[in-house]
Amino acid sequence: MSAPVRRDGRLSAALVCTALAGAVIGSVGAPLITPVATGMHVSLDAAQWTLTVTLFSGAIAGPVLGRLGGGPYRRTTILVTLALVMAGGLLTVLPLPYAALVIGRGLQGLGVAAGALLMSVARAHLPPERSTSTIAALSVASTVGIGVGYPVVSLLDQLAGLRVAYGFGFLLSAVAFLIAWRMLPVEAPGEPPRIDVPGTLLLALGTLGVLLLVAVPSLWATVWAAGGLLAGTAAVLAVWAFIELRTTEPLVDLRLLGQGPVLRANLAILVAGAGLYLLFSLFTRYVQTPADAQYGFALPGVAAGAALIPFSLLGFVAGKAIPHVNERWTYLVSTMIAVASALLFAVGSQSFVLVLAAIALLGFAVGGIFAVMPKLVLVGVPQGETASVLSINQIARSIGMAVGSALAGLLLAAATPDGALLPTRDGYLTTALWALPLLAASAVIVFTDARAPTRTRAWCSRR
Repeated sequence: MSAPVRRDGRLSAALVCTALAGAVIGSVGAPLITPVATGMHVSLDAAQWTLTVTLFSGAIAGPVLGRLGGGPYRRTTILVTLALVMAGGLLTVLPLPYAALVIGRGLQGLGVAAGALLMSVARAHLPPERSTSTIAALSVASTVGIGVGYPVVSLLDQLAGLRVAYGFGFLLSAVAFLIAWRMLPVEAPGEPPRIDVPGTLLLALGTLGVLLLVAVPSLWATVWAAGGLLAGTAAVLAVWAFIELRTTEPLVDLRLLGQGPVLRANLAILVAGAGLYLLFSLFTRYVQTPADAQYGFALPGVAAGAALIPFSLLGFVAGKAIPHVNERWTYLVSTMIAVASALLFAVGSQSFVLVLAAIALLGFAVGGIFAVMPKLVLVGVPQGETASVLSINQIARSIGMAVGSALAGLLLAAATPDGALLPTRDGYLTTALWALPLLAASAVIVFTDARAPTRTRAWCSRR
């Protein structure tokens, strides 16, 4: 094996390992929400912010990091980002007040945002075939990270307590920093990037409003407050779009995002993310349902996390197989597999084996959709805009997932009888079917672009 091939292989492995560590760190908060509430004496709504704040910081940091990392400072940007993630991990480990924990989790959310930068490194420094497969693996890292993070973090919390469980995230961030320091290539000199500060602040406000509306359902209890927040968010994003279209160096090139393939890919992942995460939220809640509900499997935290291992394994398999297949048909097949997962759950929810099979199928579908998404969204995108465009795609994915999670909670709440603590079994089955129109709509959006395969091949040749 030649030296360049070995070097490319090492860089590819380093990028994937770094992204996987970031994904695991981002998922650390989910299984620890209840331990945070009980151990730090805060409400569950407050503890939920240890997860929501990572979504927010990752969404906001993405475009900024994409602009900073689009040229000669890419390596520096990634290393500084990982150093901040490490600092955030330290805040979660030290016996500090709850506010410090939330700040630490916010800093850890930057690790998820760095994924787009890692993809841009692969596109710029690897040959086409290796670049395509590496970007697909990086996109699927979040799927694999869930299966690694949930059981390990739950087990550590059970055996050694909350701070040790968060220490796992800190350890991973240190390893990711060392890998990146050792393996990331130095970029060629060039003009330093300029950051559109007004655009950044307005996008931050607008994204925060969207995440609050979908991730904090209790806001809708007061209609006027929710309506005011919705109107304010829409106004802020409208002003942001107006400014971005008139700025010579915008944070996000909206004209590029408005091109057919890019727009369709972002809309598709927004809709698909809602359907996929609705099912994911549903399955994870169902397997943990207490025995007195007369359904579900009463799995404790560690066992429930282990039930997600098939989800990650099949997601990894999909990520390895997908890069060599036509992207639009791959997307269609992946959405059909997600539909099959929902239907299998609906007919086999009383069988633990069939529910595990549904979880595994969902993992394969998520892996397939996430792996092919970079190919769909990068059609016709210039090299220097790779990280910026991918960061917006990640925002669309995050918002879609937040919508899916909120929709699952809303539908299950509606299926809970008055005075009861748990929804009915039929409520779970009906909620699973709500994912079907979302998944179908996302496939239709992708298939409206009949020329996608030709343009995707052109993307590779233009490198």
